[in-house]
Amino acid sequence: MSKTGNLSIHSENIFPIIKKWLYSDHDIFVRELISNASDAILKFKKLCDMGQTEDKLGEEFKITVTVDKDSSTITISDNGIGLTEEEIEKYINQIAFSGAEDFLNKYKDKMDDDQIIGHFGLGFYSAFMVSKQVQINTLSYEGGQPLLWTCDGGTTFELTEGSRTTRGTDIILHIADESREFLGFYKLSQIVEKYCSFMPIPIYMIDANKKVEDTDDSEEETTEKAEEKPINDIHPLYTLPASECTDEQYKAFYRKTFSDYNEPLFWIHLNMDYPFKLKGILYFPKLQNNFEIIEGKIKLYNNQVFVADNIKEVIPEFLLLLKGVLDCPDLPLNVSRSFLQNDGFVKKISDYITKKVADKLISLYKKEPEQYKKFWDDISPFIKYGCLRDQKFSDKINDYILFKTLDDDHVTMSEYLGHDLPNPKDNNHAEVATEDQDKIFYVSDKEKQSQYISLFKENGLKAVYLPHPIDASFISHLEARNPSLKFMRIDSDVSGALGEAAADKSNENEISGLFKVALNKDDIKVSIENLNSDTTPSMIVISEEGRRMQDMMKMYGMPTDNLPASEMTLILNQNHELIKKLIDKDVDATTKDLICKHLYDLALISNQSLDPEAMKEFLVRNCDLLLNLTNTK
Repeated sequence: MSKTGNLSIHSENIFPIIKKWLYSDHDIFVRELISNASDAILKFKKLCDMGQTEDKLGEEFKITVTVDKDSSTITISDNGIGLTEEEIEKYINQIAFSGAEDFLNKYKDKMDDDQIIGHFGLGFYSAFMVSKQVQINTLSYEGGQPLLWTCDGGTTFELTEGSRTTRGTDIILHIADESREFLGFYKLSQIVEKYCSFMPIPIYMIDANKKVEDTDDSEEETTEKAEEKPINDIHPLYTLPASECTDEQYKAFYRKTFSDYNEPLFWIHLNMDYPFKLKGILYFPKLQNNFEIIEGKIKLYNNQVFVADNIKEVIPEFLLLLKGVLDCPDLPLNVSRSFLQNDGFVKKISDYITKKVADKLISLYKKEPEQYKKFWDDISPFIKYGCLRDQKFSDKINDYILFKTLDDDHVTMSEYLGHDLPNPKDNNHAEVATEDQDKIFYVSDKEKQSQYISLFKENGLKAVYLPHPIDASFISHLEARNPSLKFMRIDSDVSGALGEAAADKSNENEISGLFKVALNKDDIKVSIENLNSDTTPSMIVISEEGRRMQDMMKMYGMPTDNLPASEMTLILNQNHELIKKLIDKDVDATTKDLICKHLYDLALISNQSLDPEAMKEFLVRNCDLLLNLTNTK
């Protein structure tokens, strides 16, 4: 037989359009054609299950991808349902959307826009993105004559007798010169693995040009050796019930899927049938350090066919920091399977995932509190980011947020304060007087704030560690939700908390005058405090508001060296011997001047870096002090 004809479209421009912008990535043809092959096999299996036909071949259902670089072809073969002449006419010759001219008119001005087409069923035609000619060699399960369909990318086709002797279809791509990169066996194998690693039908890769050492083997045996095992896993772990999965299986799946050999902290196995179908596993990875740039990867699948990484419409933004796989066959995808149609259904999926994550964290806190505390430092950036981005998540997880204390214990806000906070939903963000606010003191840098940490420990006071970059935004979020709460860094104005009893302020003006003269700073603020320490003579405190403004300026690259004096206070410990020397009439004015300058620099160094000129003067003064000490002796 021989037959020629025209494809049922109304413009010769359709194939250039397909090649240029139907799909955002040209390697997508692999996924589309292998997906079609899988569908063909699944349809045949369904017919067998329904008793409408039987499998007379009795061989393994499989898909083979054969790369022949010498002949510039890629062949995708299946032993599925096959095609009749009528089916070729319906599904191939008549491009599966109506109104081609309307389509062209509507999208002719969007040649550079990836997200352009809805559900048009054009998967097969992705073959023309990389091919100068495409052939379909097929034999229907119903029998009849094998058929060979040939098209060179124009609007005409030829249908002749094919060569298949068994049920199924071969899609033969004659690769164009500009797409020869896909003829690399290793590269193509990587693409197949990327898109089809969980496809429900075994996929075998064959290199037609590979030389087999044992030339005595028959052709059948040689082929079998060339396809030792499928490239995909037809029963990925997420498709199994959680009760059948072991911890080691979860870890092995994580290592293989994400090439990450650091064990995940824990995982959440998702399995939902109503009101939509969703399966998957979300992993909480272990961070290597507190300031690691977090980049997760959520792989999205549709019926075990890879769609894309990190699609924000489906996965809540804060969970993109995690790693995992999600498979939802109900996803409303467009033709390229890479973009989601915008509807409320997608939002429901996102909300469900958020709820399951919150439920898992709460369950872990209640059932395995020690494990939860052990994981906290690693999972806190995820949770805090989630609270910032999702109000419902924040509401659910609010009581299960932990803070690491100076004693390396973990406490909730209520445990730190010794009482429950008002419900954020009840207070309507009412104003609370500053003196009535609950205060939580925190440390952002152990080394820079070591002097203040020592003071807090000496005084038996509590503070928590908040060292991560996200913490600045997070504590502002908590304060906005809880007006009765105030976070104060450990080097803020906490003199009242550190004092055992009221300090003797009678000499404060005299001492303040000494510092103003010695430092030539008329606007310096000096406060005498009764600190419970005999090792700390002086310290600088910065108002929490001033310091947050300073941090914000740093973030935007603005200079922060000249913080207004009104935001800084020099705290002097009346119990330290050096402070007592400042009011000792036997100490001469030169020595007092030296003490003032040195106490100020020592306090400043414990809070921030000195500028170059101040550092130079500090070093010279140190040398003078040593000389005075040796001369005295």
